[in-house]
Amino acid sequence: MEVAEERDVVIIGGGICGLATALALHRKNIRSVVLERSETLRATGAGIGIRPNGWRALEQLGVASKLRPTATPVLAQRFVWLDRGSQKIIPFSSGETRCLKRSDLINALADDLPHGTIRFGSKLLSLKLDLHTSFPILQLDDGSFIKAKVVIGCDGVNSVIADFLDLKPTKVFSTGAVRGLSDYPSCHSFSQELVITKKGDVSIGRVPVSDKLIYWFVSQWRTQDLKILKDADLIRQSTLELIQGFPAELVEMIKMSDPDSLSSTQIRYRAPWHLLSGSFRKGTVTVAGDAMHVMGPFLGQGGSAGLEDAIVLARCLHQKLIGFDLSSSPTQIIMQKVGESFDEYVRERRMRVVMLSLQAYLTGFLMGSPSMLVKLLSVIFMVIFFRDTLRHTRYDCGGL
Repeated sequence: MEVAEERDVVIIGGGICGLATALALHRKNIRSVVLERSETLRATGAGIGIRPNGWRALEQLGVASKLRPTATPVLAQRFVWLDRGSQKIIPFSSGETRCLKRSDLINALADDLPHGTIRFGSKLLSLKLDLHTSFPILQLDDGSFIKAKVVIGCDGVNSVIADFLDLKPTKVFSTGAVRGLSDYPSCHSFSQELVITKKGDVSIGRVPVSDKLIYWFVSQWRTQDLKILKDADLIRQSTLELIQGFPAELVEMIKMSDPDSLSSTQIRYRAPWHLLSGSFRKGTVTVAGDAMHVMGPFLGQGGSAGLEDAIVLARCLHQKLIGFDLSSSPTQIIMQKVGESFDEYVRERRMRVVMLSLQAYLTGFLMGSPSMLVKLLSVIFMVIFFRDTLRHTRYDCGGL
């Protein structure tokens, strides 16, 4: 092995959770480096809904006040069923809900990090443990190595760190989704609501980011694999073909979308029952965000759950490392203290993400499955476990 660079804390992935984790650690005076495989900050997905629990986490990170002026409050969620001519409104009566441009959130987190924290163009190939110290050794695609004392995997659905921890593979939900942003130079006339309009097996969701910007998504329940498109023109064309028969204002919204914002994805999730038993820590290595608990978007909680992870992880690590220096403390002390902190982090997060993932899983089937039996079973489990459907938004992950 070539001479390896040495680092105390390495975070894999410069998405929302990775940057939030680095910022949370920075607020507790714990230095880290973020390895991001892209050459620039990336914000795939166009927009992101942040519910009250997510705003509590953003307050702890110190960026909430910078983000509020960029996004208008969302006051309710409205479901519209075109096939049966009915609708239902669920007011967001408590707490704060807004939809942000993902790039605004990413940039706000990155801007508060010390210069040089993010290392772009750094793709992780593999991870192994040092035979003598049991600390992780990272191999990057440029042939270089990093010896780290702590590794936190925030590297998303296709996580190298999750594979290292032997987590069960993610599963494919029978839903494909297209996301985008549409700009209205003279202001749009849409209400301050998340509106989901459904016709057959296709749903269109839209929510205002500001008085001129709308975030939207189109999803379809599919029994076959979804063909993922990369070309913006093809994404727009296939989406317009999919939504024939929907209201003209929604069709026009998609026609005028920003090509750079368009993305097409197959929705994946980590099964709730796998989260119950998964091992999220090995030595001084753990996971957070989608690498730990990727879930369907049906609750709008994936991003907020990752923000919560960042707060809890940084708090647990700081509490165990008070009076200890990662750079100079004996190996066994570091292994013990970091291991204890990660165990506490996993204990605190496990049931939270299990219940979020289960509710998202059941909601997805309620919204899209064509099977009446599946819908009936989903209703029964929702009544048993989630009679209060908005309880997940009132969760408080606590302070740093």
